[in-house]
Amino acid sequence: MEWYHFLAVIGVGFLAGIINTLAASGSLLTLPLLIALGLPPIEANGTNRIAILLQNVVAVGRFRQKKVLDLKQGSLIGIPAIIGSIVGAQIAVSIDNDLMGKAIGGVLVLMFFVILLRPSRFLNSQEGNPPVPRWLQYIIFFFVGVYGGFLQAGVGFFLLTSLVLGCGFDLVKANGIKVLIILLYTPIALAVFMLNDQVNYGMGFLLAAGNMLGAWVGANMAVKWGAAFLRYFLLVAILIASLKLLNIF
Repeated sequence: MEWYHFLAVIGVGFLAGIINTLAASGSLLTLPLLIALGLPPIEANGTNRIAILLQNVVAVGRFRQKKVLDLKQGSLIGIPAIIGSIVGAQIAVSIDNDLMGKAIGGVLVLMFFVILLRPSRFLNSQEGNPPVPRWLQYIIFFFVGVYGGFLQAGVGFFLLTSLVLGCGFDLVKANGIKVLIILLYTPIALAVFMLNDQVNYGMGFLLAAGNMLGAWVGANMAVKWGAAFLRYFLLVAILIASLKLLNIF
C-alpha cells in the first residue's frame, strides 16, 4: 500500500468508531474502503471484525467509567445475540451480501419513521415497565445476533431499537448495552472468519487503531450530550445508511 492508504484506513476507522458508538453503520464506510484496497468482500467483512472488537473494548470501558453501563444486565441480554451471531457468521462466509443489503435498507427506512414519530420512547426510560416480555426479548436479540454475525453493518440500529422499544432503556443506556453486546458476540463471529482464512490481520489492526480512538470520542459525546442529541444523530445515520444500502447513492 502507498503511505496515504495507511492514513486513509486510520482516518476512516476513526469516523467509523464515532458513528458506531453513537449509532451504527460505520462499517458502511470501512467495508467499501477495505474492498477498494484490494480485499475480497468476504475477507473485508472478516477483517472489519478486528476493528469492531477492539473499538468496543474501548467503548465499553468508557461507558463503564461514566457509570451508564451495567455489565451483568447487558451480558444477560447479550447471550441470545451471541448464539445468533454463530449462525449468522456461518452464513456470511458463503453468501452474496447484495440482496440482504437492500432488504435491510428497506427495514431501516421504516425504523427511521418509528424514531421520528415516537420521540418519547427514545428519550425517556421505561426500564421498570419494559414494553416486551423477557422471553420475547431473548428471541429478538437472537435474530439481531444472526444479522450481526452475518454482516455487522447496521446491527447497532437493530440493537438500539430493540433495547429502547423492547427493554425500555433510554438511548444513552441503550448505547452502552449495545456496545457491550457487540463486544460479546464479535470474538465468536471473528473466529468463524479466521477458521475460514477470511481475515487480513495487518489491515484489521491498522483499521482498529482508528476505530478505537473514534470509540473513545463517541462514548464521551454520548454521555455528555445525552439522549436528545443521540436521537437526532441516530435519525441522520439511519437515513444515510438506508439510502446507501438501497443503492440510491
